[in-house]
Amino acid sequence: MNLSKGFLLVLVALFVYLSLLLVLPFFQYVLGAILLAYVLYPAQKRLENRISPSISAFGLVGLAVAGFVVPLLAIGVAVASDARRLLERVNTDDLQLIELERAIEEQTGQSVDLPSALADAAQSAGTVVLERSTEWFSTITHTLIGLGLAIFLLYYLLKDGSDLLAWLRELTPLPDDAQDDFYRKLDEVMWAVLAGHVLIAIIQGTIAGLGLLATGIPNAAFWTFVMIILSLIPLIGSFLIWGPAVGYLFLTGEPLLAAALFAYSAVVVGLSDDYLRPILVDRYAELNPAVIILGVLGGVYAFGVMGLFYGPVVLGALIATLSVMNDHYDRLEDTPGMQ
Repeated sequence: MNLSKGFLLVLVALFVYLSLLLVLPFFQYVLGAILLAYVLYPAQKRLENRISPSISAFGLVGLAVAGFVVPLLAIGVAVASDARRLLERVNTDDLQLIELERAIEEQTGQSVDLPSALADAAQSAGTVVLERSTEWFSTITHTLIGLGLAIFLLYYLLKDGSDLLAWLRELTPLPDDAQDDFYRKLDEVMWAVLAGHVLIAIIQGTIAGLGLLATGIPNAAFWTFVMIILSLIPLIGSFLIWGPAVGYLFLTGEPLLAAALFAYSAVVVGLSDDYLRPILVDRYAELNPAVIILGVLGGVYAFGVMGLFYGPVVLGALIATLSVMNDHYDRLEDTPGMQ
């Protein structure tokens, strides 16, 4: 290696490091934008045949924002509505603070002033909220900036996606057939994770949520969202929510509803995986459940929330890379331009 090549490699390493410092504060949002761009890119390619890339990308970004914001607002409204109804049921006259104070005095011999104690507790809570307000404001500001950045990146990833892929192919020092093989296997892995992992989790969580809604579980919309997230984790899934929900119904004097929810969740939700997975996964590369669960759990630690999606993809990409290497490695030394 001569001095010029060494200097160039040092510059590349330096600017890669500095670029990482710029990206890391918004790493989750960048990963989210890349994931959405991958999902929407086939639609972008079809729309580009009829309208300009800019207009099609703008429309798809609007669709993605609506698909995220509208369900989030619906969940927020549902949770707020349930909380409001709960507060309306609470009648301060029914709290019987005087009787409670008298009972405490009879048992302990000490007189207490519950209204004053509650006021002091509220004042302490207000002080904590005031102290944390700066931290919360910073978090909210960072989140809004991150979401704006993700939307911005999504637009340009869709609009200039073809140029980016062409640049990556030109930059990659592999023959065209090896690159075709690699990108095909990587695409299979991505769709296996999205269809056989994410889509099934959304369907299962939604089916389980319908059971909560039908049996009158409070905040059913919110718990449905939680079950969708939990369904991304194999062997655990939505049981962490509908299991306690069955116990809640039983303890609140609704044994028939509890039995109905248990039967529905155990049979319908449980069997949905057996029917959906062959339909959705067999069309793409099949990933071993061990790869999925290791990727999900390890991905959360490595990448945060986005690791739920990217963890299995990383392991699947490793398998795809090893497969391509096994197929093409021996002939690469004889390929012109590969030295």
